[in-house]
Amino acid sequence: MENVFFDIGLIIIVATLLGYFARLMRQPLIPAYILAGAIIGPAVLGLVTDAGLIRNLAEIGIAFLLFMVGLELDFKRLKCIGGVGSVGGLIKTAILFVFGYFIASQMNFTGSEPVYIAVVLSLSSTMVVVKLLSDKQELDTLHGRIVLGILLMEDLIAILFLAILAPNSVGFPIVALIKGILVLGLLYLLTRSIFPSLFKFGARYTELLVLLALSTCFLFSMISHSFGFSIAIGAFIAGVSLANLPYNYEIASRVKSLRDFFSVLFFVTLGMKLVLTDISSLVPTLIIFTVFVVVFKPIVIMVITSFFGYSIRTGFQCAMSLAQISEFSLIIITSAMMAGQISERLFTLTILLAVITISLSTYFIEFSRQSYEMLRKALKVFQVRLPLREFEFMDKDTKYNAVLIGYDRTGYSIVKKLHMMKKKLLVVDFNPEVIKKLISQHVHCIYGDISDIDILDRIEFRHVETVISSAPVKKDNLLLIKKVKEKNPKISIFVTAYHLDDALELYDMGADYVILPHFIGGDHLSVLLEEVTPDISKLVRRKIKHIKELKLRHRLGHENANNRHIHS
Repeated sequence: MENVFFDIGLIIIVATLLGYFARLMRQPLIPAYILAGAIIGPAVLGLVTDAGLIRNLAEIGIAFLLFMVGLELDFKRLKCIGGVGSVGGLIKTAILFVFGYFIASQMNFTGSEPVYIAVVLSLSSTMVVVKLLSDKQELDTLHGRIVLGILLMEDLIAILFLAILAPNSVGFPIVALIKGILVLGLLYLLTRSIFPSLFKFGARYTELLVLLALSTCFLFSMISHSFGFSIAIGAFIAGVSLANLPYNYEIASRVKSLRDFFSVLFFVTLGMKLVLTDISSLVPTLIIFTVFVVVFKPIVIMVITSFFGYSIRTGFQCAMSLAQISEFSLIIITSAMMAGQISERLFTLTILLAVITISLSTYFIEFSRQSYEMLRKALKVFQVRLPLREFEFMDKDTKYNAVLIGYDRTGYSIVKKLHMMKKKLLVVDFNPEVIKKLISQHVHCIYGDISDIDILDRIEFRHVETVISSAPVKKDNLLLIKKVKEKNPKISIFVTAYHLDDALELYDMGADYVILPHFIGGDHLSVLLEEVTPDISKLVRRKIKHIKELKLRHRLGHENANNRHIHS
């Protein structure tokens, strides 16, 4: 027990040190964790050599991480991109599988190995992508929702692959499919009949709610294992079963620390699995597979998203998010290795491919905006179809008086006031659900990101009097000020900042007023105190008015504002 404790402690300490150094150097954390595993694992220093411990930690890490992934898959958020998520995801996986199988069969792989290689190359990592997009607060963006839809379809396909390719299921895919249907049927039964009342009571007590969520994770993992599937599949299904409960936000926030802890364990153990002996013989094959994943796969994704009517920018961000192999691929390949269906060479190759592509994809996602601006002209060749205008309601002949960037939360009150002032308003927002809602209310709007120069070029700023940005991202607001002032020096620009230094820099760059939400709250309270003191009846009237406003916000879905993210 002491050895296990010290091994885990060593993993966390080294990962922390390298993670701290990575952040000082403004680098993503995932490559630092993988490097930590390689250093302390058998390949380099050999400080942790217990193969059983490494395998168990990786399996537990994957299980809890996939539980969190499932928990964050709110199907309601995916309904506006159902076509590209389901059909597009299926087409993308099929194309990559066929090309992957063809490439593998032309190389020195025999037996069932080309099939496993095709599976590995065709799937992307739900766990990695959700974590990175969540860290960047881009899960609610259009490309974030498309990526989630594609990943959900891939996860269903991966579960089918696991069922068919599992050692005890080879040759009996129908039996495996029946077992899978039984597990999903049980999930549906529990979600519809038992979980709502069970969690309704448990939600009264925070500790009990967390225990219920974890118990669900373990229960489905045990059921999945008893049916011959991986415990990770059961954990993922458990997360999905809780994702659409009214308490999923609270559960996710309480279990988030577990996700962070086990994500460290997973990525460190991934690095510990590296075997560096005779690696030179794998380099040519590794280069081919890496190019397939980080070049060919993104091209396929961009063409598919363009075919479904999305802009090349959206397609590029989707492509950059999916340019890695999946944790399901690691589960499948590990199972095949233990069953003797693949060689140790292919197993090592897959681990190296996972390390390389996951590390690269963290940079792709982190710097996707900058990369798009650099490659914008060259990428137009992948625009096979003009973008649909499904996510906009804008009249080219209308001379707008005001442009609001970011509707949700703060922007809602601003829109009300501008309409009362009879101003012709255009709203820009990066959340497709918000745009759809505004279109239904006949509010002029356009889906977009203020860091996208194409969007700024499409808006006619010559007649605009006021631009208001509720987005708190400094670099985006700096770009906005620069581009808008170039087109109309007389325009008044209101931007938002969370920090004093950022506010002062924005003023230096030409902002007419910088909104600091925390300070405004204090200013509002001071005015309110002056207004209602000592007349208590005024306070009562303000209270009644405030309650009505809060109830309206509740009906509009603003109660979860802390879980919503504005990027435009």
